[in-house]
Amino acid sequence: MTIITRETRTEDLVSAYPGVVGFLIEAGLPCVVCGEPFWGTLAELAVQKGWDDTAIDALVERLRSEFE
Repeated sequence: MTIITRETRTEDLVSAYPGVVGFLIEAGLPCVVCGEPFWGTLAELAVQKGWDDTAIDALVERLRSEFE
């Protein structure tokens, strides 16, 4: 089991919880695009998409409630 934090690497998250890919896509954070995966942390992925700290923290809480 992976404990989900801002610093959780996307590859670890997807490995532990394969269903998270669809969740992230719906949230506007695709971690796999055209076969090119994003390998970094959840926070890095979200910042790349323009998310602020408050939105990232809310994402982590949603992920924890749905996947942990």
